Amino acid sequence: MRSPRALIPLLSVCAAAAVVTIAAAGASIEGLPGGGGPAHADGAAEPPPAVTINAVTWNVCGGPGCPSETAPAKLTKQIVQRMHATEVGGRKVKTNAVLLQEVCEGHVRTFKKSMGSWTWAFAASPDGSSCAQGQGRAGVALGTEAPLTATRQAKLPAPPGRTRVALCGEVPSWATRVCVTQLSQAEGDEWRQKETRALAEIAGTGRVLLGGDFAAGPDSPALDPLYAAYDECDQTGTSRTGANTRQNWQGAAVEKTDYLFITKSAAVSCSVPTDRTTTSDHRPMSAEVRFK
Repeated sequence: MRSPRALIPLLSVCAAAAVVTIAAAGASIEGLPGGGGPAHADGAAEPPPAVTINAVTWNVCGGPGCPSETAPAKLTKQIVQRMHATEVGGRKVKTNAVLLQEVCEGHVRTFKKSMGSWTWAFAASPDGSSCAQGQGRAGVALGTEAPLTATRQAKLPAPPGRTRVALCGEVPSWATRVCVTQLSQAEGDEWRQKETRALAEIAGTGRVLLGGDFAAGPDSPALDPLYAAYDECDQTGTSRTGANTRQNWQGAAVEKTDYLFITKSAAVSCSVPTDRTTTSDHRPMSAEVRFK
């Protein structure tokens, strides 16, 4: 658990309400023109209103080879329970944003039916893996209690024969861009650094919530572009730290590979459970993010 950092006034006024095309970085967003920059309305005379986002990022491991592969209903229930009450800073909070990895289309269909006030977006993983029991393909998903708009998939730089995607959207009432992705150790540090550099360009310079499983420890050079552009919710000062989130087969937390990056001017408190998670090989990471 990390204590909230001092709140620094948000100085940048957000611009350009579209997810960007990053030709130079080798990344592209389907169907959107333009270049990088802040995520929100250009030329705004007033800064956006203060907002608190209670977010969870979690590799729920619902696809092939996962603990919950054959129990989709059980995993869906666990995710919803986490959304209704997660711990941040020693107290229970209700989430209003979730960033999920290795989640199945079927899980997201259930969320859409049972959580009518939320907006959901899903992007299938490029490897085309299918979930058990007719749950569709595995991928990444975004869910927000406030309306989520302009959702797009971004192709990230990748070695020949591989494809990585990020899923991004805008929450106008929060003046915030939200993005999620899952990277792989198979690409190596050099390619993953290209991917994270593209992610930073895509997410932009306004209010940003960028999370996922980046398949690397905090000290990895693969994460240099993200630590340079943003703060990570579980770091201490300028140190690249944080509680371990990935579990081994015995349920022990062995490495931090899950992250939530946010605008440096935000105040944040962050927590990872100390108990074993039985439905996944990753523990969820929860944060209270305050933009002012």
